[in-house]
Formats: sequence, structure tokens, C-alpha cells
Amino acid sequence: MNLPPLSQTERAEALKKAAAARTIRSGIKRELKSGEVSVASVIAAATVNPALGRLKVTDLLEALPGIGKVRATVIMSELGIAPTRRVRGLGVHQRRTLVDYLGQKL
Repeated sequence: MNLPPLSQTERAEALKKAAAARTIRSGIKRELKSGEVSVASVIAAATVNPALGRLKVTDLLEALPGIGKVRATVIMSELGIAPTRRVRGLGVHQRRTLVDYLGQKL
């Protein structure tokens, strides 16, 4: 897939937008780690915030206290969520199942 060439201003604008999205995602992960926000609120916010929608589910899980790469992989396989899935791509049942599972186990 060939991308159209961007002008210098378009490229600079795209870089600023990407940096802002990364900042939002890292802030949410930090808030999840500290317990300031819940997984359910992040999933709900992802429907209106495109930066949160692009957050990988594995990154979301790994941001939670006590969950590392292995446990995140196990949780996702138990719930039938693909390892490459992003929060925006979760179906209604997957969202509900993930929130319920984390509510029971944590």
C-alpha cells in the first residue's frame, strides 16, 4: 500500500497527533496501574476517544497491578480474545466478559 506523499506541515502535524495519542495511552496505563481508573471506564472511554481505541488489549491488561505478559496472554486466550486485538475492536460480549473476569479475579 503506497501512502500519498505528505508535505512538511502535514508530516509535522501527523507527528504531533501521534505523540499526543501516545501520551494519552501512557497516561491511561499509569492511571490503571495506580488504580485511579477501572478497565470498564477505559473501555467505555475508548468508544469516544480514538487514541484509547488504538490501545492493545494486552497493554491494557499488563498495565493492571499483578498482571504481566504471561498472565495477560492466558487471560486473553481463556476469553477468546486475539493477541493482536485493540480495545476498539472488542465486541460487546468480549467487553462484558473481560470486565466480569477482571472483577472476579482481581
